Amino acid sequence: MASLNAVGSRTPPMLPLPRYVSDLTRHIWRVRSDTPGTGDNQGVSLATPDAKGPLRRERLRTARLYLCCDARPHGEDPEPLLRAALNGGVDIVQLREKRLAQREIERSALTFRRLCDTYSALFVVNDDPDLARACDADGVHVGQDDMPAAEARAALGPEAIVGLSTHSEQQLAASVTAPVDYVSVGPIWETPTKEGRPAVGLDLIRHAASHHVPHPFFAIGGIDASNAAQVVDAGARRICVVRAIRDAEDPAAAAEELRGAFAPLGEAAPGG
Repeated sequence: MASLNAVGSRTPPMLPLPRYVSDLTRHIWRVRSDTPGTGDNQGVSLATPDAKGPLRRERLRTARLYLCCDARPHGEDPEPLLRAALNGGVDIVQLREKRLAQREIERSALTFRRLCDTYSALFVVNDDPDLARACDADGVHVGQDDMPAAEARAALGPEAIVGLSTHSEQQLAASVTAPVDYVSVGPIWETPTKEGRPAVGLDLIRHAASHHVPHPFFAIGGIDASNAAQVVDAGARRICVVRAIRDAEDPAAAAEELRGAFAPLGEAAPGG
């Protein structure tokens, strides 16, 4: 069975077993089809339909490290990168792709889904509920300029995970009553993955931490191993990255190092 070491990296599993044994959520296996489709390729789950939501939200609650990734990072098959990142301790993977043809995105989405199942990680799609349904993703993430969170929730139903980007105190406050399960907060530092979006700095992280946002929040934007400790010191208990893992020579080691930023907290998981 896969295990986590002191900084959260995984020993590669001999079989596609979940990472944790302390909770029933880690014992749900799902069988997927490898044939791309338009919604008929949903796999068989041992969880009843009304149990999927609580299982997903428990995984979200205990998540530390979130990776956003292109359908074909650097134009290559995503599997080696995703497998390394998940081995290194990534808990959630988001497929974010704005350029490729839909068929190619769908093909990659099945790889994302299969590997997230193998490592008992959550799989989220960016701004596309139709794709989320087609590949049986765990949910969708929307931005302030995308479809409203309420529309995404209506499209996917109550069992899906819905995430929302926030960039200000006002947007954080508005998220409190939005039908979302988590928010991202940032970008802390300017990043080429969000061109034109001004950095908000660590003060917004401190604000989110001190005002007890009722759902989990992930700090995002320019985070890497050199500054992750600053983000944690500001109050973040979860972080989201793109380049820090995607562009690393050793993605597994990069993920392990990022998780290591939480080691001083002495917590196995961030909690509520």
